[in-house]
Amino acid sequence: MKLVDVIYFDAGGGHRAAAKALELVCWQQQRPFQIRLVHLKQILAPADVFRKVLGLDLEEIYNLMLRRGWTLGSAQGLRFMQAVIRRYHASEVRLLREWWEGRSAARAPDMVVSVVPNFNRALFEAWQAVKPGAPYVTILTDLADYPPAFWIERQPQFFVCGTERARQQALEMGHPPERVFLTSGMILHPRFYEPAEVQVEAEREKLGLDPHLPTGLVLFGGYGSRAMETVLDSVERAGVRAQLILIAGKNESLKRRLEERKTRIRKHVLGFTSEVPYWMRISDFFIGKPGPGSISEALHCGLPVITARNAWTLPQERYNAEWLAERGAGIALGHYRHTGRAVASLLDGGLLGPMREAARRLRNRAVFEIPAILEEILAS
Repeated sequence: MKLVDVIYFDAGGGHRAAAKALELVCWQQQRPFQIRLVHLKQILAPADVFRKVLGLDLEEIYNLMLRRGWTLGSAQGLRFMQAVIRRYHASEVRLLREWWEGRSAARAPDMVVSVVPNFNRALFEAWQAVKPGAPYVTILTDLADYPPAFWIERQPQFFVCGTERARQQALEMGHPPERVFLTSGMILHPRFYEPAEVQVEAEREKLGLDPHLPTGLVLFGGYGSRAMETVLDSVERAGVRAQLILIAGKNESLKRRLEERKTRIRKHVLGFTSEVPYWMRISDFFIGKPGPGSISEALHCGLPVITARNAWTLPQERYNAEWLAERGAGIALGHYRHTGRAVASLLDGGLLGPMREAARRLRNRAVFEIPAILEEILAS
């Protein structure tokens, strides 16, 4: 059986989640290859200048920035980070090459698949030095590239894109159409596709919520965000007939502040959970940052999305808000302090029904489509 290395890292939770979902589905479909997950951080640790200077590695810096909301000026920060990555490019290639060469005595892979941005040039060059001509694939876990040198590089490889925008970006870079594959969306965990009979009204009542009132799910990643307090205050001030479920993630202080806030509207606050599909199934709409994973999960569950696009939005996520609006499946705000107004438009302006239909029409099956694409690439 052939072996495929899938490269991921933990700068944000979406890359690991995509890698593990892909591994699971390839196993479920009994594809004629084995997935081996490879954590990029463990290979490149000796070349991480950020840890040497700041005492934190690149992943920790990125995740701390998300937790604290330090995303203003993130476009400039991204370019600085890319400059550092380029500065240590030779060291990165050497470490990656040595890692694969060390594996060759046991078992070298037949193909390498990356679900990470910024490092695809180094990964490709190292892999080709070890196994010239062997296939290299980048699966974009963003709805679009943020050029230059974010996802799409000028090198002879394959791409898997979840939107037509990303596919066109790869073609415009000169990549031949037969090396650029289009799927129906972003990778979601298979549990989002499992049939589930949920008694929505009964479940809401168990939580102390009104079983019949429109319910919004507020989620800003695994560590929450201070923006959740802004969202709650805005919906409270708007006077709309709605209630909120707020997932604060691993941020205990945020969870406590949200619980202690006195509000007219009903709310249910919880910490970290791995049962996001359940919480989406008992909700009517979604409020959160425009991350490709969370908005794709919400839309798959038929939830219109309320999000924001402004100077604090990560540069690679800014297109996502436009994509939502273009498909009529969400509302993009200038700031989360206007969330209450958006909820009012959704509920009182008659947008909820049409937007739910628009969300359901997307029919994202990417996680089940990609294994066949990988098998095709291996066979060719």
